[in-house]
Amino acid sequence: MNLPLSGKIGQTGHLEVGGCDVADLAKKFGTPLYVLDEKDIRERCRAYKTLLKSKYPNSDVIYASKALSAMGLLKVIADEGLGVDVSSGGELYTAQKAGVSSKTIYFHGNNKSRQEIEEGLAASVGRFVADNLEELKVLDELTVKDGKRTQVLIRVNPGVEAHTHEAVKTGQTDSKFGIAKESVLDAIRSITSMRSVKYAGLHAHIGSQIFDPEGYLTEIDVLLDIAKQAYDQFKIETKELNIGGGIGIQYVASDNPLKLEDFTSAITKRLKEKIAALKIPMPKLILEPGRSIVGGAGVTLYRVGHIKEIPGIRKYVIVDGGMSDNIRPMLYGAKYEFVAAENMNADKTEKYTIAGRFCESGDVLAKDIDLPKLEKGGLLAVLCTGAYNYSMASNYNRVPRPAMVMVKDGKAKLILKRETYEDMARNDIA
Repeated sequence: MNLPLSGKIGQTGHLEVGGCDVADLAKKFGTPLYVLDEKDIRERCRAYKTLLKSKYPNSDVIYASKALSAMGLLKVIADEGLGVDVSSGGELYTAQKAGVSSKTIYFHGNNKSRQEIEEGLAASVGRFVADNLEELKVLDELTVKDGKRTQVLIRVNPGVEAHTHEAVKTGQTDSKFGIAKESVLDAIRSITSMRSVKYAGLHAHIGSQIFDPEGYLTEIDVLLDIAKQAYDQFKIETKELNIGGGIGIQYVASDNPLKLEDFTSAITKRLKEKIAALKIPMPKLILEPGRSIVGGAGVTLYRVGHIKEIPGIRKYVIVDGGMSDNIRPMLYGAKYEFVAAENMNADKTEKYTIAGRFCESGDVLAKDIDLPKLEKGGLLAVLCTGAYNYSMASNYNRVPRPAMVMVKDGKAKLILKRETYEDMARNDIA
């Protein structure tokens, strides 16, 4: 059972997270409810920074906020010394409101609008990660017009096949992301003629929920070969090498994620060896973890509603959430571990299919899983829901999105209020 760092089974047999009984949290804040373990998040931030800097001192860790963007969370992330990567004007706005230092913000996005680029320049973000040549032209135009200066990383499509689900691969040749590795030197050449846009380095991202380090090692080779060519042809130094994020986590027992110690050792070893062989200056190494920072820290709580048995076929447990608060099982067959939150020590004597409340037959969170006997009104907890659950949530069927609390030392802090009907109708025009 992959509980958050402070998760445990209490004396009452209830699940506890951050010193809080989840039954009490559900009673106070309602369900569905997202719960985040603050201690877990802080420890993962510290582990990333400590391990990476011990092996490669000139390095930074930047949190990929697409995994979960909320001001209360980003305050904790920034407090631990991590930067923040944003991929939209909305994520940038959230980071700014959370008090994240602009110089530590990296602005991603494969189709930034002109307005978003202007917002990034106004915020003086630390780095733009340019995904295409058109973006570079707009940056050049706007920086000259407004007298701004900005540092740019070129996002490279490295042509690396990551061993993960098709929907979360990003570095293969056939991808909407990045500039083909064969064309990157043309992009760097164009930057050298720009007055206020400066080349800082290279970025690539090969995918998400990755368990095999080989893709990262190949990615490093590709990026450093480009850095070498840029150095030889333009006498320009690649000062930063950003290899993205994507390290997988353990959702279910069959998942076998990389240990952070092994991962950081492998990438820094390859980086140093390759740099020595190419005889180029050592760049700063940047990682952008998202899921592996917040995924395991999250738990989602549901109330059991109707229980429907189809004799000889299946027994459905219908919960008060579903595809609007966790679309991942429907998008790419993501699997999660479910527990009876008020009966953690009970034997798993029943086989249930956990279905949501929404008007889609595909609104199924898990099929045929073993659980203790459940009753209407009981509490189900889903583990490892900190990443890509709230951030991909919707108002399908005009259902308000859930609240989120952060727990630590027996106290729960509301960091996202539960939406109301009024919230959802605020932008309607009758």
